[in-house]
Amino acid sequence: MAYVITQRCCNDASCVADCPVDCIRPRPDEPGFATAEMLYIDPDTCIDCGACVDACPVDAVFAEDDLPDVLTGFADINAAYFRRHPLLPAADPVAPLRLPKDLGPLRVAIVGAGPAACYAAEELLRRCAAEIEIFDRLPTPWGLLRSGVAPDHGSTKAMTTRFEPVLGREAVGLHLNVEVGVHISHDELLAHHHAVLYAVGASGDRALDIPGEDLPGSHSATEFVAWYNGHPDYSDRAFDLSGPRAVIIGNGNVALDVARVLTMPPDLLEGRTDIAEHALTALRASGITEVVLIGRRGPLQAAYTGPEFLALGHLDGVDVVVEETDLDLDPGSRALLDDPAAEPSLRLKYSVAQQYSTSAGTPGHRRIVFRYLASPTALAGDGKVESVELVHNELTARDGRLRAEPTDRTETLTAGLVLRAVGYRGTAQPGLPFDPTRGVIPNEHGRVVGPDGAPVDRVYVTGWIKRGPQGVIGTNRVDAQETVEAILSDFAAGRLASPSGDRAALTELLDRRQPDRIDRDGWAAIDRAELAAGAAAGRPRVKLATRAALLAAACSPTTAAAAPAPAPASRT
Repeated sequence: MAYVITQRCCNDASCVADCPVDCIRPRPDEPGFATAEMLYIDPDTCIDCGACVDACPVDAVFAEDDLPDVLTGFADINAAYFRRHPLLPAADPVAPLRLPKDLGPLRVAIVGAGPAACYAAEELLRRCAAEIEIFDRLPTPWGLLRSGVAPDHGSTKAMTTRFEPVLGREAVGLHLNVEVGVHISHDELLAHHHAVLYAVGASGDRALDIPGEDLPGSHSATEFVAWYNGHPDYSDRAFDLSGPRAVIIGNGNVALDVARVLTMPPDLLEGRTDIAEHALTALRASGITEVVLIGRRGPLQAAYTGPEFLALGHLDGVDVVVEETDLDLDPGSRALLDDPAAEPSLRLKYSVAQQYSTSAGTPGHRRIVFRYLASPTALAGDGKVESVELVHNELTARDGRLRAEPTDRTETLTAGLVLRAVGYRGTAQPGLPFDPTRGVIPNEHGRVVGPDGAPVDRVYVTGWIKRGPQGVIGTNRVDAQETVEAILSDFAAGRLASPSGDRAALTELLDRRQPDRIDRDGWAAIDRAELAAGAAAGRPRVKLATRAALLAAACSPTTAAAAPAPAPASRT
């Protein structure tokens, strides 16, 4: 019997290091790791020791005989990867740099408190005597783990338990509700630290740049995701869910998340997830019965991952619809699929789409409909969105790639809600260089570089602001290791000037500038309040979704811990 990695895989790669027979691929040092949809276990080499189960932070690994019915297909998915990529010995690992003890503690400021920041802090603490100060403009930590991961992906959200020990270390100072550039400047961070590491993610979104995009009823998926996850900057937003159809532009994993939330029975969301109370109330009154996802290219080029696409088929009360005509492949795509060397993930996407195309719908079910080879050209309506104008595309080979080219075929699709899910985008940070084309801070292996290509003194990046919005949460672990290696190398070489201010001076400065700063104890009080409210309501957690509520909980630990749960959302 072998162990099997399933849909929940976060690509953290902790399991790779712990496997005694080295049978998990791709490894972080392999070219395919950065783009891998998930990791895989070779069934012929696995010795059934269970080390990967203990190492996995999201409970994605199962013994083959214990796979739940909805995950049984992943045994074949794991095996198929190794038919395409036979297991070969890994290269000898490069020994990580270790700092001499006489260098003293390394003080690092980390801007951001999401997974990228936490992985970087963890790596610094593992490899040297570090004093770390973590800053975030929000009153809560965890970044997209809290405000971006879909609420029904509880195992992924549970990765916070992996990072809690990092924030609990005495060597780590936590400064929430503190905005760099407002409450403290970049230069002041440098004055109090050897290095400043930006792990601010990619909180912006990409625009469609089409007529009607600014009509009421047209929103970014980023905004909608933050709203249903209880992000305090978005809790007061309103979305028109009264119409029967919503259209999502884009078909990546975020688009799939949004489609699930719009179609899942609210009772399931309430009982199993930490979705925001205001979102639950709105979804109970929703009139949406169909969600259409628009992708500009074909089913083989869809941005979603195969495991997430496969999981849609197990939603209660929801039909997944793919038109058979959308699976007629152009010659270039057919050649990709028929190539014996084709990636198993490509065949998985297509075979799942075929299954959906032959499934009979169930009367009364909500529908998630996939439309391929189409692009929006305009949003139209009288004072609000009422329809989406589409152009049909065809794939043509150009510059060695298959590109979507518009045809003369058009279509109008009625919709009362349009959400664009065409990608996150990084935003510029005060005092730092920025690449507006890629939406990243320019860097070389994590070292920030200026317009002349020279390194910017003592400034580093990790996560999406470093590489763009690519990869999943666990991808940040390897990314952080690369950046930390650069910081340690520069520290050992004497390139990091000693700070002029210590930790006490920094705390005094922050308390003067931001009296509402939330420290570790304040966050612990917020966490207790949310968990207590969740327990009273029979839910994992009930989030406090406004800054006022979060600050009140942080400042009144005893009262917050005993606070009653909010009244259940009306079911009428």
